[in-house]
Amino acid sequence: MEVVSLNREPVFEEASHQGTDEDLELQDDTPGLALNRNPPQPTVGLEFDSFDEAYDFYNLYARQQGFGIRVGNSWFRSKQKERYRAKFSCSNAGFKRKSVASHPRPETRTGCPAMVIIRLVDCKRWRIIEVELQHNHTFSSEMKRVYKSHKKMVLAAKEENKQDPVLETRIIKLYRTPTMDSNFQLCANVGSGENRNHLEHSNNLELKDGDASTVYNFFCRLKLTDPNFFYLMDHDNEGRLKNIFWADSRSRLTYKSFNDTIMIETTCLASKYELQLISFVGVNNHGYSVLLGCSLVASVSVENFIWVLRTWLACMLQQPPQVVITDQSKLLQSAVAEVLPGARHCYSLWHIIQRLPEKLGGLSGYEGIKNQFVNTVFSALKFSEFETSWELMIEQHGLGDNKWLQALHEDCQNWVPVYLKNVFFAGLMPTQESDALNGFFDGYVHKHTTIKEFLDKYELALHRKLLKDAIADQESRTLASGLVTKSSFKLQLSKIYSKEIFKKFQAEVEGMYSCFNTKQLVTNGPVITYLIKERLTGKGHERIVKQYEVFYEATTMDVRCICCLFNFKGYLCRHALSVLNYIGIEEIPSQYILPRWCTDFKCRLGQGHPSNDVDTNDQLQQYHHLIRHGIPFVEYGAQSEQDYKAVLKELESIVDKVISLHDN
Repeated sequence: MEVVSLNREPVFEEASHQGTDEDLELQDDTPGLALNRNPPQPTVGLEFDSFDEAYDFYNLYARQQGFGIRVGNSWFRSKQKERYRAKFSCSNAGFKRKSVASHPRPETRTGCPAMVIIRLVDCKRWRIIEVELQHNHTFSSEMKRVYKSHKKMVLAAKEENKQDPVLETRIIKLYRTPTMDSNFQLCANVGSGENRNHLEHSNNLELKDGDASTVYNFFCRLKLTDPNFFYLMDHDNEGRLKNIFWADSRSRLTYKSFNDTIMIETTCLASKYELQLISFVGVNNHGYSVLLGCSLVASVSVENFIWVLRTWLACMLQQPPQVVITDQSKLLQSAVAEVLPGARHCYSLWHIIQRLPEKLGGLSGYEGIKNQFVNTVFSALKFSEFETSWELMIEQHGLGDNKWLQALHEDCQNWVPVYLKNVFFAGLMPTQESDALNGFFDGYVHKHTTIKEFLDKYELALHRKLLKDAIADQESRTLASGLVTKSSFKLQLSKIYSKEIFKKFQAEVEGMYSCFNTKQLVTNGPVITYLIKERLTGKGHERIVKQYEVFYEATTMDVRCICCLFNFKGYLCRHALSVLNYIGIEEIPSQYILPRWCTDFKCRLGQGHPSNDVDTNDQLQQYHHLIRHGIPFVEYGAQSEQDYKAVLKELESIVDKVISLHDN
């Protein structure tokens, strides 16, 4: 439950001082107070790093115009005692209570409507969400009167060290950070002309001192150690750097193996990080995220997105993915449609759910809205169920005018699971609220990470990911030896699946115990429809029974459940397994054991590639071909100390022979 606190004083504390109002009159040369003579007017979409910075911004604007401000209302979350919304009003807002004094002060307030409303978004930044610029009284920037909010600003500046005032550079930083909506577009309320110019991003990459040499040295070093390291820089007509893309040979090789579904991570752009990073991410045979390329862009635009996508596709030898998942961005959607027209473009459901507090958190009954939203999205098994539940949510909570929800519903076929049952996601689309998807560089990048800091951490992040992958490889080889089970399904796949995928499949096998009352419904030729019930536990620990339809075709041993977990995750669900068990099938049909999840998948990569298929004039093809044939040696050599020594000895012998050929 939200609590509204009516604060009538600014956020600054009272300061003891000597002197008169004249002593505190604001001058442009006031020590420690650097003022922008033409600050932009408050605009919907501007964002600030803190509540105080938002207050400073409006206070400076007010001073330039000739009026004072105060904090009108503040909204707090009752549990966390955290302010999440506030209103800055003109000092003439409202009216004072009638005084019983014999000589009351004259009324100065006029009920002025001018105000700015800010809201906390992503629990990090404050965003202007509503603005009223019109006043109902006269004022002048030349008037001698000093408002209370201006006095406190001067006192705070004078108490600061002269080298650390309310800096102009700090204000400039605030002015140039427009909020972007979910489409990465400037808010519709942003005006034209001079004010818009303050909000537009530069179309050149912002480099700090030393960044250029850092990037150059980074690329040179990787190119020396990795001959197939790929990078490309985009310059404008005047030779200024716009965009950068790079991918190492491991990323390029990994993509050849796991190119069915990729995610383009643009969190740094949507959340307006200092680092304008785009990451291409896939999923390997352990279900772990793998890096498929990185890019730094000058600004968010269709032009830059197209350049990045075309460069990435060229790096990956023009082999497009089947499925592309991105944030809900119209600009990125346009770029994907142009560069990857054959790919199925979907929006990340996880990112949409993460945005719920930002978009709906200020509404009354938010928790109920969120729970109903999540239930509507994840529980629907048929189109009609989703539409009915969505309409009920909108009606019950009076959300018919919510533009964000309207836009989501219009694009529902791009992010709601019930509309995406025929798309393979390799685990990148959540099927329940608890399915967390972490960004590849989570923990290595924050809002103020610089280019230099990121490149310093880049190789550390990759090293840790590779170490985790190597440990998973080793553990997967001994998975079946320590397994004790009566389930034929588990025993079968413990010899095939990698450890992490087997653990997820094992949860489905164990979930068969919650399924009951399997019965045959309809027979249509070779296709038999079964109905199976599952006992579930709701959020309030209430017991729920849900029904699922499972279709089985005996001639081809095809089994399909209406929940379509196989397409979302890549392994059979508990409902399909229950039907197979019901009709006496003890092994999972081969078409439902995807090679991409198998322990020996990397060893298989070197098979079936005869040397006469390789272009001897294409160094990159030769490189990939040799890597594919070399991986099985590495896999076999890592199984024991004896195997390791034997394989290492043979590889060293081969290298010596190649070197001797060059010497001759």
